[in-house]
Amino acid sequence: MTTPNRLHFGDCLDVMREHIDDESVDLIYLDPPFKSDRNYNLLFGKTRGGGKRASVLAFEDTWRWDEAAAIRVEEMRRAVAHPAHGALTALAGFLPESGSLAYLSYMAERLAECRRTLKPTGSIYLHCDPTMSHYLKMLMDGIFGPANFRNEIVWKRTTSHGNVSTNFGAVTDIILYYARSGRPTWNQIYTPYSEEYVENNFARRDADGRRFTTENLRNPGVRPNLHYPYKGYEPHPNGWAVSLERMERYDREGRLYYPGSKSGRLRLKRFLDEQPGHKCQNLWDDIKPVGSRAHERLGYPTQKPLALLERIVEASSNSGDVILDPFCGCGTTVEAAIKLGRKFIGIDISPFALDVIQRERLPDVRFDVTGIPTDTNGASKLAREKPFEFEKWAVTRIPGLMPNEKQVGDGGIDGTGKLLDKPDGIDTDLVLAQVKGGKWNASQFRDFVGRIPLLPAAMGTYITLHPVSAGSARAEAAKLGDVGFNGSPARYPRAQLWSIADYFEDRPPRLPPLANPYTGKAMQESLQLF
Repeated sequence: MTTPNRLHFGDCLDVMREHIDDESVDLIYLDPPFKSDRNYNLLFGKTRGGGKRASVLAFEDTWRWDEAAAIRVEEMRRAVAHPAHGALTALAGFLPESGSLAYLSYMAERLAECRRTLKPTGSIYLHCDPTMSHYLKMLMDGIFGPANFRNEIVWKRTTSHGNVSTNFGAVTDIILYYARSGRPTWNQIYTPYSEEYVENNFARRDADGRRFTTENLRNPGVRPNLHYPYKGYEPHPNGWAVSLERMERYDREGRLYYPGSKSGRLRLKRFLDEQPGHKCQNLWDDIKPVGSRAHERLGYPTQKPLALLERIVEASSNSGDVILDPFCGCGTTVEAAIKLGRKFIGIDISPFALDVIQRERLPDVRFDVTGIPTDTNGASKLAREKPFEFEKWAVTRIPGLMPNEKQVGDGGIDGTGKLLDKPDGIDTDLVLAQVKGGKWNASQFRDFVGRIPLLPAAMGTYITLHPVSAGSARAEAAKLGDVGFNGSPARYPRAQLWSIADYFEDRPPRLPPLANPYTGKAMQESLQLF
């Protein structure tokens, strides 16, 4: 059953199939991977002495042809009733078995599920870029029908690229807007007039200083009952555009413009302060990207501005409608939905992204989250089924630590953080974390403890699923001793063991205040777990 106002951790394909009913969503916005063939990292914290900032792998956008892709394409070729069957079969006919086809088959599965969840009055906005937009439009035509295509919106996402040498700078994204049927929800959006437009078109002012322009009162057709003189002004041969009663009302309201001569044409005033603006067109160059100094910046890669989502939500939904974002990332769509009085469903495959929403974007909002472990049994299941996602989730149970950028061949380091200050006598503020989701391994723990002074790092936490009670493990951790700060009597173990069971029982590790990984500012003075 569809339950709005909820975040989901997991693959959006699985979540939509399991949690979202047919025709239960009013609007979908999705900002999926673009097939950019790069990975996106989040930079965080501040460095001392201008060093390299720490980073975390937020998501991968590299695609390759593999067995899973081959199975997806073959299954859709055989599934003649699948909404994407025709389009994907055509694409597979001329695209080689490649990362591009792997990406398109991945998107075809998820776009078909999006169509299933949309109400007949619903709309979908697919955010992409020119890398794959032409192929994605073919998929959208196949899944939603060419007649339901509404617009290809071009958003100017940046001002310029100075390193362009053999082509024109790529400064725009594409947003493909489709309806579920021929009767989608639509609220006209207006954009403000420019100063130049106002000066050129609303140059006149009335006695009260109100700017206005004029338009003729000529009847576009021929209606005999609208032929009448008014205060000495004769109508156009076609007649007036309005009845005598309305003309008198316009006059009482000061809306008639009288030319200096009776031979001139009587005209109607249109006041600037009563005009909504220009009807919004499909070139969106008035919404600025999230710049490095923007107040709303969270540091999340590919973060979209709130104004962009507000425009989409306002245009294609009404108060109380359900908005779905299957790749919700740092939650811009969620915030826009809440701000505009809509309900939301956000899905992301990374617990890190959901943490950004809860900790940074909307810390005062209480969220129901599905898919995130709520006890050790759930954590064990995640560790078995998705070990890399478990590592990411486990590291981020300690506010201030972020998953490591590299999860294969990472030298046993799964996460890092920054202290607010360096410990006394140690010239580094780096904090390390390693996660073990399976059985306890004493040798791996010894290696981790040994790496702390070698890197060097100030402190390290070894995170296990269940508590480790072995005396030898405690003795190994104690070899590095403890650390203090600024001569304070408070001491902290330089190496320590901590478990997910501790997390669920509200027993935080013994750590001094860490820097907020999104802003570099101080976290809470006493460590609080989220």
